[in-house]
Amino acid sequence: MSEFFKLAYELIAQIIYNISEWVANFVKGFIKVFITGWVEYRLILESYFPTLPAVGKVLAVILVIVLAAIPVTLLILLIRSIVVNIRLRADGEDNVVLYREIGRLNKQVLDLIDEKNRILNMKIGTKGDLSGTGYAGADALNGTAAPVQAVSGASGGVIMGESSAPGTAIISSKASIMPSDPFAEAPEGVGMVGTFGAVGGVGAGMSMGVGMGMGSAASGEALQSAAIAAATAAASVKSQAELELENSIHRFPKLSLVDTKYENYVGQEFDDSVTLFDFAERYRRFASSQMHLYYTPEIVRRFIAGMAASHILILEGISGTGKTSLPYSFSRYIGNPATMVSVQPSYRDRSELLGYFNEFSKKFNETEFLRALYEAGYRDDPTIIVLDEMNLARIEYYFAEMLSVLEMPDKDEWIVDLVPTAWPGDPEQMDGGKIHVSEHTWFVGTANSDDSTFTITDKVYDRAMPIELNQRADAFECELEPRCCVSVEHLQEMFSRAKEDHPISDATLARMVKMDNYLQTRFKLAFGNRILKQMYDFIPVYVACGGTETGGLDYILARKVLKKFESMNISFVRDEIKNLLVYMEKVFGSGELPDSIEYLNRIQNMY
Repeated sequence: MSEFFKLAYELIAQIIYNISEWVANFVKGFIKVFITGWVEYRLILESYFPTLPAVGKVLAVILVIVLAAIPVTLLILLIRSIVVNIRLRADGEDNVVLYREIGRLNKQVLDLIDEKNRILNMKIGTKGDLSGTGYAGADALNGTAAPVQAVSGASGGVIMGESSAPGTAIISSKASIMPSDPFAEAPEGVGMVGTFGAVGGVGAGMSMGVGMGMGSAASGEALQSAAIAAATAAASVKSQAELELENSIHRFPKLSLVDTKYENYVGQEFDDSVTLFDFAERYRRFASSQMHLYYTPEIVRRFIAGMAASHILILEGISGTGKTSLPYSFSRYIGNPATMVSVQPSYRDRSELLGYFNEFSKKFNETEFLRALYEAGYRDDPTIIVLDEMNLARIEYYFAEMLSVLEMPDKDEWIVDLVPTAWPGDPEQMDGGKIHVSEHTWFVGTANSDDSTFTITDKVYDRAMPIELNQRADAFECELEPRCCVSVEHLQEMFSRAKEDHPISDATLARMVKMDNYLQTRFKLAFGNRILKQMYDFIPVYVACGGTETGGLDYILARKVLKKFESMNISFVRDEIKNLLVYMEKVFGSGELPDSIEYLNRIQNMY
C-alpha cells in the first residue's frame, strides 16, 4: 500500500505543479503582452515611424489606437460582467421578497372579494335584522331551510301573523305554544299561515294551510313543500329586484334631462312671413345693433346660401375676421343659441364627439355635441353646432361617420349607432341604441391655415360649403333690430321658393358646360354630381338674398372646382392656368368672375 500512496502523491503533485506552471505562464504572458510589452512596442514604433510617409504615419497612429483599445475594452467588459452578476444576485433576492409580498396582497384581495360577496348576498337576502328570527327567504337563496320559531299569542288557534318587520315571522297561539321543532307533531285541527317578508326591498307574500294532526311524516312533507315554495318565491323576487335595478339605471343622464326639459315645452313663435332678402338684411342689422359684429352682405348671402346647399359649412380665413362669431351671432338671431365644441389635437375617432359607453359604470360618457344632436330632434327651429378650430385634428378621422351619414339621400337613414342594444330607461327618442340626426341640424366648422393645423382634404371640401373670411367688414350704425325666429319648415320653404323664382338660366348652364369640358380636357377636372347639386341649391338662394347669378357661379367655381388645383403640381400647369384665365374671360366676359380670377392668380403666386 505504501507504493500506491507514493504513486498517488507524485501523480497529484505533478498535476498541481503543471497547473501552477500554466497559471504562472498565463500571468507572465498577460503581463508581457499588456504591460511590459509596451516598451518593445514603443521601440518598434520609434524605429519605423520617422521613415514613414505622411499617410503611413496616420495609419500607424490609427493602428496604435486600435491595439490599445483592445485590452481596455476587454477590461471594461470584464468589470461590467462582474457588476451585472452582482446586481442580478441582489435583484434576485429582492424579487423573492417582492413575489412574496404580491402573493400576500393577492390573498388579501381574494379575501376582500369573498367578504364583499357575502355582504351582497346578505343585502339581496334581506333588508332587516336576521338575528334570533327564522327567515326562509334568505336561506332559500342558498339552498337551505331556516327553522321558523314560534312565540305564544293571546287568542284563537295557532296563526302565523304578518311580520312586524321585513324578513321576520311571528306565530301566535290560543292555549298552547308551538314546538320549536318544525317537524314535531301539532294538535289536531291546528292551522298555520305564514307570510314571508320582503327580499331585497320587494314584498313577496305566501300563505299555506297544512293539517297538523296527521302525524310527523305529513307535517314534514308539508314543511318541505313550504320550503320549496319559499325558494321559488325568493328567486322570483330576486329576478324582479334585478329588473327594477336595471330599470333604475339611466345610461344617458344628459339625454334623459333633455327628455325632462321638453316634457311640457312650448315652442317659440316663428316669423314665417319673412323673405330671404329681409332675413339676410335683418341679420346684418341684428349683429351690428345688438352684438357689435359687422359682416358684409356678401358674406351673409354666402352663409345662408351655404345652409341651403349643405348641412356642413367651413369658415376659413385669418384670425380676427369673425369666423366663430358668425355662427354664434346667427344662432342668437334665430333664437336657438349654438353649441360650441372646441376641437382638440388629440381627436382621433368618433368617440371624441359622440362619447362612449363605460363598461365599469354602465353609463354612457355623453358629450355636449351628442346632447345638442339629440336635442335638435325636439326643436322646430335650426340647430347650429360649431366645431371651433376643426382642423386642429384630422377631420376625416373624428368626423368621418357624420360625413357618411349626411351623405345619405334619404334623411330617414341619418342614424348614428351609440350602443348595440336598448335598455329600459333609455332616452325617449333613442330607438334600439340609435339616435336620428335631425335635418334641423347644421354643422359649422372654423379653420385656420397655419403650421399648427392639418390640411382639409378634398373629401371634406366636396361635402361642405367653404366660406372665406379674410377681411373685416366696416362698422356701421343702425336702429336696434330684434331677433327673427324662423322654423326649419319655413326656411326650407324659402329655399324651395328661391329655386322656383330664380332658376339658373340656360345661358349660364351653357357656359358651365363649356367650362366643364375645358377643365376636363386640359386638367382632368370635372363638375361632379355632388358639386352640380350644390350649385343648383346654392345659386338660387344666393340670388334671392340679393346676389347675382354670375356671382354665385363664380363663388362655386373658385371654392369647389378650382380649389383642386392646390393638390396639383402648379409648376407643370402654370402656363395652362394662364390659358384658363384667358378662356374664362372669353366665355363669361371680362371681369365677370373676379373671385375665380383672384384665386387662380393667388395660386400661381403662392406656388
